[in-house]
Amino acid sequence: MTESPRRSLTQGDTIVALATPPGRGAIAVIRLSGQDAPRIAARHLSPWPIEPRVATLCEISDGYGGRMEQALVTWFPAPNSYTGETVIEISTHGGDLTPALVIEQLVASGARPAEPGEFTRRAVLNGKMDLLQAEAVADLIDAPSRAMRDAAVRQLDGGLSRRVLDLRAAMLEIEALLAYDIDFPEEDDGPVPRERVLRAIDSALASLDQLLATVPRGELIRSGAVVVIAGEPNVGKSSLFNALIGRSRAIVTEIPGTTRDAIEAVIDGDRWPLRLVDTAGIRDATDVVERLGVELSQRHIQGAHVVLACGDSSESIAHVRESVSRLGASAAVISARTKSDLSVGAADAGAAGAVLVSATTGAGLRELLARIDGELSKLYGAGDGDTPVVTRSRHRAILAAARAELTGFREGWLAGVLPATVAAVHLRSAVHSLEELIGSVDVEDVLDRVFSSFCVGK
Repeated sequence: MTESPRRSLTQGDTIVALATPPGRGAIAVIRLSGQDAPRIAARHLSPWPIEPRVATLCEISDGYGGRMEQALVTWFPAPNSYTGETVIEISTHGGDLTPALVIEQLVASGARPAEPGEFTRRAVLNGKMDLLQAEAVADLIDAPSRAMRDAAVRQLDGGLSRRVLDLRAAMLEIEALLAYDIDFPEEDDGPVPRERVLRAIDSALASLDQLLATVPRGELIRSGAVVVIAGEPNVGKSSLFNALIGRSRAIVTEIPGTTRDAIEAVIDGDRWPLRLVDTAGIRDATDVVERLGVELSQRHIQGAHVVLACGDSSESIAHVRESVSRLGASAAVISARTKSDLSVGAADAGAAGAVLVSATTGAGLRELLARIDGELSKLYGAGDGDTPVVTRSRHRAILAAARAELTGFREGWLAGVLPATVAAVHLRSAVHSLEELIGSVDVEDVLDRVFSSFCVGK
C-alpha cells in the first residue's frame, strides 16, 4: 500500500509557505521554519545574520547576485518561535508574483513547501501547544461570529486543556490507588476503601458531565441558531429579513407568494450567531410550486430554535402562532408586529403581545434582536467567560467515550464482581481517551484529520 503524503512528512525538513492570503494586497508574509532556515536565508538575504526578534530591512536576491525585492525580515531562533523551531518571517510586497518568486528561490535552496497546518502541527509536536489549542487556532481563523471567536480565544488560552488535564490527573490518582491495592495488599493500612475510589469516580463523572452539558451551547455557537421568519403572505417577512441583515437579499413585492423558497443569511448577534431564514408565506396554496415552498417553510419551523411569528395585525400573528403550535415545533416563538410605521392601534399591538418593528424606519429591530438573544439564553444558558465550551464533534465524541468507560468501571467496582485488575481496564481506556483529546498520545491519524482542515501557512 502506498504511504499517504502526510504520513511521510519529515519534521526535520525546513518548510516554507505564504502565511497571508494570496492575491492583491499591501504585503505578503512568507514563513520559513526548520533547522536549515538560517542557511537558506543567508543565501538570499542581505544583511544576514540579523538581530533576533527585530524587524530588519533586507535585500532579497536570487542567490546569484540578482536583486529581487526589499523586505522586512524577522528572525525567531528556536525554541522561542511559533513552531518551536527556528522561524524566519519575510514581509514582501503583496500580489501574486513577488511572493511566489521569493518562495520559489527558497525552495530551490533547500526548503520544502509546507502542507496545510504543518506549522501548527510542528508547534504541537514541539510542545508549544496541545492539540486542543491547535484546533482553537483554526477555529479563531474561521470564526464567523464573536461568540465563536470568544470560545476559540478561551480554548487557545488553555481553558479546556486545563479542565481535561485536571480530569486526567484525577483518573491517574485513582489508578495509583488501585495499583497500590493490587501490589501491596498486605500493607498495614489495609485495602483501599471502596468508598474512596467510588467518590473519586463520581467526582470525575460530574466533571465530564459539566463539559458535556456545554455541547448544545457549543453547537449553537459553531453553527448558529436557526431563526425562522414565519407569517402569512405579504405581511413584510422579506422586508424584515432584509432589514435585519442590513442589505437586500429577498425580493420584496406586493404580490402574495413571492418567496417560494427559503433564503438564509447569518448575522452576528450580541451573544449568539443567528441563521435567519426567510420562508414562504403560511397559507393554503393551490399552486404546486408554492405549495412545495409552504411545506419547506413548515420543515424549517419544525427545526428552528426561534420562530418570529410575523403579522401586520393581531389576528395574522395569532394565526401564525397557531400554525406553529400545530406543527409541534419546540422553538421559542416571538411575536413581531410588522409595518409598525403605518397606523397601528395600541390595543391591536398589545393584544398580540408583539414587538413592534418597522423594516422601513428600523424601529424595534434592536428590541427584536434582544428578545431573540434572551430566548436563546433561557434555552442554552448565558455562559460564563471562564467556562470552556465543547464546540467540536471530535471533543464531544472523545469525552462521551471517556464517560462510558468511567461508567463501566463504576458499575464493575460497585458490584464487586470484577477483580480490580480487570475493572481498571475501563479506567485506563478513559485516561487514554483524554490523552488523545489533548494530543499527548502520538496518534498519527488523529493529527492527520485535525490538520488537514487547516490553511497552508498556518
